[in-house]
Parts: sequence; structure tokens; C-alpha cells
Amino acid sequence: MAVTAPLVITATGAYTRHRFRLQEIDIPIPGLPKDLEGLRIVQISDVHLSPFLHVSEFARVIDMANETKANIAVVTGDLITAGGDPLDDALKQVARLKSDAGIFGCHGNHEVYARATGYATTEGKKLGIDFLRDAAQTLRFGNANLNLVGVDYQRTRLPYLVGAEKLVQPDQVNILLSHNPDVFKVSKEMGYDLTLSGHTHGGQINVEILHENLNIARFVTPYTSGLYTEKGKSVFVSTGIGTVGVPVRFGAQPEVAL
Repeated sequence: MAVTAPLVITATGAYTRHRFRLQEIDIPIPGLPKDLEGLRIVQISDVHLSPFLHVSEFARVIDMANETKANIAVVTGDLITAGGDPLDDALKQVARLKSDAGIFGCHGNHEVYARATGYATTEGKKLGIDFLRDAAQTLRFGNANLNLVGVDYQRTRLPYLVGAEKLVQPDQVNILLSHNPDVFKVSKEMGYDLTLSGHTHGGQINVEILHENLNIARFVTPYTSGLYTEKGKSVFVSTGIGTVGVPVRFGAQPEVAL
């Protein structure tokens, strides 16, 4: 068993990494205006378009996202893994997203590593993708405003969200796009009602032992996947789409989040 178990996990994980699911989550927000009740946000994260994920597979993900008929479409970083990966193909697929208010995003650590944040922002804008880089966008639904804010990848050894408190609108619902979910420790205190993140891949390889989920992401952040609520504020962490390191997912199914 000691020899065969890793082989079984690898074989199963290589198969399940392309079994994309639609994950639907209800997120309560205290004092939510009536015209924002039932608002549908579709989120795609951690695509990592690379030799591990073909553009045709990502196209299936976009088709799945479009079936949700979302009000807002967001992408929360890591479209690629490294320089030389097909960033233009990734942007073209993201530009196919359909929503009432448009397509918005933030950059992840792999855009930073690939030195592609500027290029992705400029080329994305041409295609109708608005990457919010320490910037806010007011979206109006009926008689209610929603303040959507995005930040670049927040490095773990530096202070989080410096200056982002100035982008909060106290009289509106405030949603933050941040690749790194660990910023929730700060964003909830700043007044962001909801933080949408990725980065962890849900651990990518997640094993449940004695009702505890064990994965490498737990060594980095307590917010590894799913919804967390503290002090009336929430963060949702998507398990994402692609993989890094090894083309395997186990116990962390790739998802489109609604």
C-alpha cells in the first residue's frame, strides 16, 4: 500500500484536474440593498494556461461560466504560469465572458513573476477586460451601487492593502478582488464586505484525514478554499482551474464559482 497509494493519487489526480465543476455559493451580506439581492457574480481564478492546460480546455471553462448568465464576471489572477505561456490566448478566452456589467480582474503572483502585469492590463483593456490595479469601479444595479475594487498580488512579507482603505465607499457594498486570500485579515477591518480570491488551488492535492483537510496551502493561509465569514465580512477562495508544479489535482476539484 505504501508504494501503490501515491501512484493511485497521481493517476486519479491527473484525470480529475480536467473535471471542471460549477460551484454555486450563497454569500450573505448584512444590510444588502434590495436591488443587489440575488446578484450573480461568476469567478474564474488560477487558469495557468500552459503545457498543463490547453486552450480548448479553458474554452470549455468559459462556456460553462457563460451558462450562469452572471451580472458580473471576474477573474482573480494567474492566467498563465511563466513567461512564454500563451497569455494572448488566455486573454482572448477571458474576453468571451458574458455578464451585464462587464469583465473585471486582478493580477496574481504569476503575472508578476512573468513580468506580464502591464501587458495583460493593456491588451486586456483592448478586449474589454478591466484589470483593476489599486482602482475602483462603481457598478449600478437598479437603485443600488456596488463598489468593485481590485489590487495587484499582495506579497506575503509586505504589509497588505496599503492605501486600499481609501477605495472603500462606506455607503455602498464593497467587494475586493485580491489574488491572495490572506489579505482578508486586513480587508474585513477596512470595510470590504466580500473579498474574492484564489491563489491556493484548494491545496491542489488535498487529503482528508480524521475529518481534517491536509494540504500545503494550510501552511500559508487559514483561508484555503470556500467561504469564510468573520465579523459579518466574508472571503471566498476559489480552488481555481489549472495546476502548478505537477499536472495533478486530488481532493481539490477545479471550479467555476458562481
